[in-house]
Amino acid sequence: MQKIRERLVNWASILDARTREQAERTAAMPFIHPHVALMPDAHLGRGATVGSVIPTLRAIMPAAVGVDIGCGMAAVRTQFDVGELRAQGSLAPLRESIERAIPLGAGHHNRKVVATSVPRVEELTNLAEEAGFDPSRDKKGWEAQLGTLGSGNHFIEVTVDEADRVWLFLHSGSRGVGNKIAQRHTAVAREACAGVDLPDPDLAYLTEDTEEFWAYIRELRWAQHYALLNREEMMDRVVRQTSEFVGTEVVEQERISCHHNYTESEEHFGEQVWVSRKGAIDASAGRAGLIPGSMGTASYVVAGKGEPASLHSSPHGAGRAYSRTAARKTFTHDQLREAMAGIEFRDAEAFLDEIPAAYKDVDVVMADAADLVEVRHTLRQIVNVKGS
Repeated sequence: MQKIRERLVNWASILDARTREQAERTAAMPFIHPHVALMPDAHLGRGATVGSVIPTLRAIMPAAVGVDIGCGMAAVRTQFDVGELRAQGSLAPLRESIERAIPLGAGHHNRKVVATSVPRVEELTNLAEEAGFDPSRDKKGWEAQLGTLGSGNHFIEVTVDEADRVWLFLHSGSRGVGNKIAQRHTAVAREACAGVDLPDPDLAYLTEDTEEFWAYIRELRWAQHYALLNREEMMDRVVRQTSEFVGTEVVEQERISCHHNYTESEEHFGEQVWVSRKGAIDASAGRAGLIPGSMGTASYVVAGKGEPASLHSSPHGAGRAYSRTAARKTFTHDQLREAMAGIEFRDAEAFLDEIPAAYKDVDVVMADAADLVEVRHTLRQIVNVKGS
């Protein structure tokens, strides 16, 4: 841990000047209490740094939560060992069956609301009514996007831990509807801050004494739950496809789910604050969490240590070292193939911006996080599925 300024504490040993300056601007906002905590995977983001934990008194900055509200991870430990999967021969049919079961890529959705997701859609419809808003005004067809992956760094993996046990692992969020909700409320915050001298327009905020604030909180909580149910729906489909591939029903030994782009009301340092984790997970003492690496690298199942200075938080992944554009200009398709050697994946140049070298070294990130989490399991990919 390194205190950069009175209201900025840092765990990242790899931190470029622009990211540090961005975090300093956020930490200087008047309602920060007691400080912004920078996680080991911190990198430049929109308005606020990705990989930061931002506690605020009676105010919230929608852009500091992020546009993919509720983005996060899910994992299931199965009863299988890796030999039972390998005994089926090539793993390509498993990957292909997952790709058929789950729509992949930006804008892709189910052709209709599938039977398994009907109860979840009904739950979300009821919750939206209770929250007093219609998500269709932000995204028509949001119902058919439940159980879809999206693109970018979202993925589905079959992985193996240190004891050769098979885990199913995925990363996604609230899809188009969460993104639209976030953008709309960011615009509302900018209007509310017209005339306020902000260090960055994306640090515009809403305050608790306004209806706009509470409308955002209600819709934010809905989008966070949408993201949770989206991951649950996808995981159920991955479990089904794995069962069919092996010829034996999956018996879930453990299921873990965690957000890493979200806001909750929590008590820290004697105050009730809104904690926005923009690229960070809850690492309260004993709490199970998931920290993914990049394509081709390790991911981790962890337990939180409840470090007070980190606001009971830890990193959410490896963190980008190259922008997507820079990665495409720097690396080659052959380098991607080399990095993914031994892993069943869809060999496409479209994934070049996700090459492991475009990210921080996840081993360095985890070493920096040693005071924040305890590693329970280290997972290695054997199958990787991504949206284009």
